Amino acid sequence: MSWRCAVIAAVAGVGVSFAVVVAEAPVKSHNWPEFHGPRRDNKSPDANLAKRWPDGGPKLLWKAGGLGEGWAGASIVSGRIYTAGAIDRKTVVTALDSNGKRVWRATTASVFKGRFPDARATPTISGGRLYHINSAGYAVCLDAKTGDRIWAVDTIKRFDGRLSRWGVSESLLVAGQRVICTPGGQNALLAALDKDTGKTLWTCDDLDDQAAYTTPILVEYGGLRQVVTILANYAVGVSLDTGKLLWKYSHKVPYEANCVTPVHVDGKLVLSGTWGRGTTCLELNVKGGGCSVKEIWRAKALDNEHGGIIVVDGYIYGQADGNHKNRRMVCLDLKTGKTMWSTPDLAGKRTSTISLADGMFYVMTDQGEVALVRPSPKRLEVISRFSLPKGGKGAAWAHMVICNGRLHIRHGEFLYVYDVKAGDLG
Repeated sequence: MSWRCAVIAAVAGVGVSFAVVVAEAPVKSHNWPEFHGPRRDNKSPDANLAKRWPDGGPKLLWKAGGLGEGWAGASIVSGRIYTAGAIDRKTVVTALDSNGKRVWRATTASVFKGRFPDARATPTISGGRLYHINSAGYAVCLDAKTGDRIWAVDTIKRFDGRLSRWGVSESLLVAGQRVICTPGGQNALLAALDKDTGKTLWTCDDLDDQAAYTTPILVEYGGLRQVVTILANYAVGVSLDTGKLLWKYSHKVPYEANCVTPVHVDGKLVLSGTWGRGTTCLELNVKGGGCSVKEIWRAKALDNEHGGIIVVDGYIYGQADGNHKNRRMVCLDLKTGKTMWSTPDLAGKRTSTISLADGMFYVMTDQGEVALVRPSPKRLEVISRFSLPKGGKGAAWAHMVICNGRLHIRHGEFLYVYDVKAGDLG
């Protein structure tokens, strides 16, 4: 345990200063093995983090470049950091040590040929292996220690899939022996691959729809395990064990731009969509091995595009696209959908991402402004702000990771790592 000294006060009337020694508990080490963390809710288990940053922001520990272009986030397991990018129109996956030194790099396949071709998916680490799918739907399994290829599957070719308007953006879901992907074909809307071999375990062909850009989640509720995701036109629940379609709910937005990872809270699903679609709360009804959903409410005030939403203490927080006209940060009541507050601050030029750690929000605009925010249903309470260094290309869309007292931010080909542990008071 480390010890810190903090100057508390001057004794009233005599002006004598004194110091009190306080114990600072260390940040407990943990892993962040996939997009939005082990529960895919973007809530870090970190504790003992700074509740305020100094002017200019927290200390930049290191910056790693040459990672390739794109918006992939970071996965962190046993001190090793994994991310993806695109170099010369090829997808590359890179492993770094905790000091930012490259351990290995693996090239997988050519990127999507349309707009926004660069890397989007965050690697998923499970059982000493890395799973990643590129923007063209090429999935690989690599040895996480060495980067050696174990298997590869062109999911679009194998399942006669249909690439979406802007290519593949999901981060692969690994659940037990299954690797879940969304080819979006008539014969395989979703598919499960064997995590050891890449062989097909099941396909879901109960609905004719296309993939969108959403990363799926695993929902375990009422004794049922189901994969929940949003497609081009529907939100769906699919049995993890069999691939059977359990339910569907119409969730249409212009240009099939469903991008937001669903959130599950105690039998309720929270979905959000851009272009004025808004946020919807569904109730799960599990019965006899099946499941149906019921719409509880829908609120147009929070139409998140792709920065993500987070539920804390009965309230939903995130950035509203405002139908591409009036972007805001918004808080909704989870129970009713009522708007608690709305403000243009930290809404960015187009979008903002949001993460949670140690009771505080970390918000980043697409322009690279980063803020520490105290969750409150009363107002947007910004505690500290700083800006990313210049150099990264394009908008800052990658979702942040707070792990082991460090804030990890991808921007373009760079990964920035900041020290956000609690330090000296005063």
